[in-house]
Amino acid sequence: MGITLEQAQKAVQAAHQKALAMGVKMNIAVVDAGANLTAFARMDDAWLGSLDISIKKAKTARFFDMPTGDLGKASQPGGPLYNIEHSNGGLITFPGGIPIKDGSGTIIGAIGVSGSTVEDDHEVAEAGRQAVAGQ
Repeated sequence: MGITLEQAQKAVQAAHQKALAMGVKMNIAVVDAGANLTAFARMDDAWLGSLDISIKKAKTARFFDMPTGDLGKASQPGGPLYNIEHSNGGLITFPGGIPIKDGSGTIIGAIGVSGSTVEDDHEVAEAGRQAVAGQ
């Protein structure tokens, strides 16, 4: 079973609270197991360009079942996945997208966050993931 709307909203809320605590303005997207957008929030004055990036981060994390930053390491020049970001209508291969697993370790969706540094994006996404993981 994939992520429920309630779980997706819980992830968005936790990520939103983390972003507020950090003083950053984020776009936060959660996709289900089929990489379909399930929940989304754009904080006031968050970058418009990051809206699409947050959704693509969530989809990328689900398409490959790994954090987007890990995919980025493998897609560097000379790496085994070089140029993979051009597949699937465009992927994001820098941090901020993380798969979400249920209590049994099954991936039920993913969260993508964009609007600050990639380190901040990842930290906010992690807060959203943790709010749902293991339920």
